[in-house]
Amino acid sequence: MSTLNNSTNIFWQECPVGKVERQKLLNQKGCVVWITGLSGSGKSTLACSLSRELHSKGKLSYILDGDNLRHGLNKDLGFKAEDRAENIRRVGEVAKLFSDAGLICIASLISPYRKDRDACRAMLPDASFIEVFMNMPLELCESRDAKGLYKLARAGKIKGFTGIDDPYERPLNCEIEIEQKDGVCPKPAALAGQVVSYLEEKGFLQVE
Repeated sequence: MSTLNNSTNIFWQECPVGKVERQKLLNQKGCVVWITGLSGSGKSTLACSLSRELHSKGKLSYILDGDNLRHGLNKDLGFKAEDRAENIRRVGEVAKLFSDAGLICIASLISPYRKDRDACRAMLPDASFIEVFMNMPLELCESRDAKGLYKLARAGKIKGFTGIDDPYERPLNCEIEIEQKDGVCPKPAALAGQVVSYLEEKGFLQVE
């Protein structure tokens, strides 16, 4: 019988080198940049551009990409509501570890349900969870459809596809919202710059 939910005889092991020491070593503060939005909204584009920009500044980051994680950590999960919730919970726990290690963790997932994203936020000190909402119109995301998933969903060949027959719950209090400007999407470098500016302003890119 599984004892997964009955792990009571366990104790937290403290170590002499902690988050503060790791942050001093890296000269940055650990945090989680959680990028959420519809498929095709530009989450992965922003994640990669942001990671590249941070690297150019000598800052250490790591991307947790939703699709990539389903090849390993979450390969046992499907797309039912409970599986989606468990998917996000696992990513949240891993992101928390990266943040504790002093890294800037960039999580790029559709993460359609508000309560699941909020549960991840609750895992960290509030200021260390930076929610970035890729607020792009469904029509734009569907017109991109690089993976052909919207076409399959419209044809009924994929069920429970976010934005088509499964809801996307918009963030209510995200730290950063990225939208089109005059009907034009900002270039990847501009998107990354917006997030980097926020990180600089909040003191994540250096340790005093």
